[in-house]
Amino acid sequence: MRRKQVIWVVAVVVVLVAAAVVAVLALRGGPAAAPPEQAGSTGPVLVVKIDNVDEARPATGLGSADVLYVEPVEGGLTRAAAVFTANRPDVVGPVRSARETDFDLLAQYRHPVFAYSGAAPEVVQALHTPPLSARVVNASPDDVPAAYFRQPGKAAPHNLYAHAAALPTSDGALPDAVLPRGAAPAGGTPATDQTAAVGAASFAFHWADGRWRISMDGTPFTSTESGQLTASTVILQRVTTTTSALGGNGASPLVHTTGTGEATMLRDGQSFHGTWSRPSADAGTTFTTDSGAPLPASPGQVWVLLIPA
Repeated sequence: MRRKQVIWVVAVVVVLVAAAVVAVLALRGGPAAAPPEQAGSTGPVLVVKIDNVDEARPATGLGSADVLYVEPVEGGLTRAAAVFTANRPDVVGPVRSARETDFDLLAQYRHPVFAYSGAAPEVVQALHTPPLSARVVNASPDDVPAAYFRQPGKAAPHNLYAHAAALPTSDGALPDAVLPRGAAPAGGTPATDQTAAVGAASFAFHWADGRWRISMDGTPFTSTESGQLTASTVILQRVTTTTSALGGNGASPLVHTTGTGEATMLRDGQSFHGTWSRPSADAGTTFTTDSGAPLPASPGQVWVLLIPA
């Protein structure tokens, strides 16, 4: 009887010690305190490829974007990838085709809805085949025909628009998890104006009234519902660029958004030079200053120009 009591006491002590260890780890931020995903880091994510040639501008719906990426495509032209979360516009467009660049760029958003108007057959096939078909919800006119319409008064192919509410919904990683936000570090250089080129397109950013006012090729960059677009943060991300192996678009650039490289961030009326880093396709992109301090974006719309290094 006494031996059974000893065994029972030992068992109780073991349980109490284990509970204490778990509590200590939790207080120290150890394994017991680490959730599988940060609270609030996921939500509805929609990415729309936007036409960005002279005949397509002004676009519609871009004032509601959380992030806007400017991508180089063939012929020195550019396309935009607009990221929307809870604030979808009524109408968005003109919608244009996907590129191989989008595969890794969108992977960091973890299963977003992807609206585009077709692509080279090899690109479309890849987007509908694992592993890519598990990374995005395809929402082209072939996938969701009822969501799209042709805008009268504009010539094809620059007249395809989408009713954003008619596109599917899917939870992905929110922009704050993909592009960390926070206070600016020390060491910025006061800046009022900055220019940058992506392919043959020239972009200008002017700091006024607490925002960067955006122009392209000497003309204000506007969206029909909101006028000239502005951003709280502009990132000039210098990237390695090769040629896509997926045919149909000529010598289409393939932008590599994983790895590391040089970057300049414009925020709060200042310019910060530093480095970007993204270790894998499913990881977000972080930025650091030349001294190694974290360099987060500020709250509000972010523009990212993917500039061939």
